[in-house]
Amino acid sequence: MPAARANVIHWFRRDLRITDNLSLSAAAKHGLPVIPVYILSQWKESHHWTGPKRQNFLCGCLASLAGNLSTIGGRLVIRQGEAVEELLRLVKETHAKAIYFNADPDPFGKETERRLRVVCAELGIECHGYADAALHGPNEILTQGGLPYRVYTPYSRNWLSQPKAAPVSKPENLRTPETPSSLPLPTPATWRIEELPDQLLEPGEKAARQRMKQAIDQRVGRYGSLRDLPAEEATSRLSQDLRFGLISIRTLHAKLLAAQANAPSHERESIDVFIKELAWREFYFAILHHFPNVLDEEFNADWRGLPWDEPDWKFDAWKQGRTGFPIIDAGMRQLLATGFMHNRVRMITAMFLTKDLHIDWRHGESFFMQHLLDGEIASNNGGWQWSAGTGADAAPYFRIQNPWSQSARYDPQGIYIKRWVPELAAVPAVRLMEPPKDGRPLAPAYPLPIVDHATERARTLAIFKKHREQAS
Repeated sequence: MPAARANVIHWFRRDLRITDNLSLSAAAKHGLPVIPVYILSQWKESHHWTGPKRQNFLCGCLASLAGNLSTIGGRLVIRQGEAVEELLRLVKETHAKAIYFNADPDPFGKETERRLRVVCAELGIECHGYADAALHGPNEILTQGGLPYRVYTPYSRNWLSQPKAAPVSKPENLRTPETPSSLPLPTPATWRIEELPDQLLEPGEKAARQRMKQAIDQRVGRYGSLRDLPAEEATSRLSQDLRFGLISIRTLHAKLLAAQANAPSHERESIDVFIKELAWREFYFAILHHFPNVLDEEFNADWRGLPWDEPDWKFDAWKQGRTGFPIIDAGMRQLLATGFMHNRVRMITAMFLTKDLHIDWRHGESFFMQHLLDGEIASNNGGWQWSAGTGADAAPYFRIQNPWSQSARYDPQGIYIKRWVPELAAVPAVRLMEPPKDGRPLAPAYPLPIVDHATERARTLAIFKKHREQAS
């Protein structure tokens, strides 16, 4: 490699913003021209961990990022291929002296980073990774014995007690050279997938920052009391923005603390509840880091080898929102239409698949990842294993949510259900809270319940009990 190099590379990944970006700021602070690059994946048509909704959103985010970079003298370079190969090709083209990036919390990204570090060391290229996706890395929050936590509550106590990093400034001038060639900005056709006629949510950093302002001004102060009610617009709706790095977790946390300082006591308590949800996010990051096997098997070894039913027509009914359980169908249809599902309903639908239909949580985990705009591998896996009773700090196997009573508790007027299952619009809300008593569908175009909850609950208890007895 040449001894003199005049540029550095910033590799964009899950940090599609120019504000409060650790790696981008570090790359720019030395004064050398910065080459921002995003490397497109090579898969086509279908993928186990993503789908059209998220890829459409990604395309919009990259277009927004390209425009934002131009305001500070940058130019987004698009490449496609295997990440390490493409980065080294760009190094050779530009004589870059260093590669900067923000670390990925997932095992797949970590393995790519490991290979990149090895090759950079061999070639004498500086390689700088930054912990940007979380307030605390997985090795920062450990037990007194230096071990990873397996339960959320003690983890969260430790997490909450630690000082949090402040936001960093936005680079002023990147001075990206004109020479590196770039592919066009991607479209869904890049992956041979469907182009959605309308964006499900406005992509890009500016829109994300507007959502963050709205969440802090209007939602987090009542989050504690309303967050479990799917008919209310009471959750932050920032999960996809954190997933794509359109906003920084440091900026969000700092703004939450500032809002809390000036809020009345009941709103301060509500903001505390929201901040603890950020700790849940990082708890699942830590679980995935320390126990990457959770993507393939149950976190709790006691439940490995459980006998699951093979997916059949009932799995298809679940995916389509045609189970005859109104709260289940409302959640699944919301997911299919918007790429979002309210968190309380995520738990209800996931537990229904695993405890009422007895279908392996891995099937549901993959389906959610293919449809969720905010699909986060760690949180999605954690949520599915929690619902299945197999994960870290999971619901005990004998705690099985009843979709009918969950509806009565969290959507008593049927507002959420009727919003997403319009064929039930004229049905009195009270009838949506219990199985049909007359053996007739709740509405002419609506199916009867595909299973009896009480029967399937008893079967689940027997399956888990037998498995535990056989393992002991």
